[in-house]
Amino acid sequence: MELQISNISKTYPNGVQALKNVTLTIPNGMYGLLGPNGAGKSTLMRILATLQEPDAGRISLGNIDVVNQKDEVRKTLGYLPQEFGVYPKVSAESLLDHFAILKGITTRRSRQEVVEALLRQTNLWEVRKQKLGGYSGGMRQRFGVAVALLGNPKLMIVDEPTAGLDPAERVRFLNLLSELGENSVVLLSTHIVEDVSELCTRMAIINRGEIVHEAEPLKAIEGLKGKIWRKIVEKSLLPQVELEHKIISTKLLGGRTVVHVYSGEELTGFESVPPDLEDVYFSAMAGHYPQRTGHQPK
Repeated sequence: MELQISNISKTYPNGVQALKNVTLTIPNGMYGLLGPNGAGKSTLMRILATLQEPDAGRISLGNIDVVNQKDEVRKTLGYLPQEFGVYPKVSAESLLDHFAILKGITTRRSRQEVVEALLRQTNLWEVRKQKLGGYSGGMRQRFGVAVALLGNPKLMIVDEPTAGLDPAERVRFLNLLSELGENSVVLLSTHIVEDVSELCTRMAIINRGEIVHEAEPLKAIEGLKGKIWRKIVEKSLLPQVELEHKIISTKLLGGRTVVHVYSGEELTGFESVPPDLEDVYFSAMAGHYPQRTGHQPK
């Protein structure tokens, strides 16, 4: 099954244009939507999850018209929003059983089997009797995935899932997500480059409501080979470097400023460094990278 997004636009009543003619083809597997906060990621996720209406454009999931057949979409949708509430005094097992009823799994034995399988898959079986109010952030996120997986969805939407997780919980959560893309479309929306780098076979970068780059991560990185240059400079000299070169990112290292510069030619005083997905992201955001690379799914 394939998700086709064609010329989707959305403007809010306050005049903010959240999406501008967004077009993407998203195949089975993990697909990353990468962009800064406020780029339009969550608006697109809510439209795909049938929670908002676009002003224009079409979306299809296989043969389903996402905009006009919302009930059909919801039958095959799993959605983990950026923020979701839980009943703090209810156990994970009880609440997941309740959601299973709402999903149409009415026989008790079937629900028991599904609930147990999902709690084991999300590594929550040992704490299934614990009240959700006592769960850590990572445990709550994994419970959210368990809820989203009810009914074997063909489309999974996961919005900013690792924000606020500690490193160990983030690794556990990413390992869980990596298992989900075998038989369904899994759309991961995030501002964390490493999440996409570790999980996704294709990705798009969105900024100010527009897709500024779409590619296979490995091919996008390959496309920057020989074009990323690094130099350690004193902070006071940074404005001069910005005037002379196309700086894509700066970061502190031991109290000194490290700049990454995009250039197709050798730069005196700079060292060439192997590019990574962060360089792809910042190059695309700065407008130094073509919009589309790699094979486009048919």
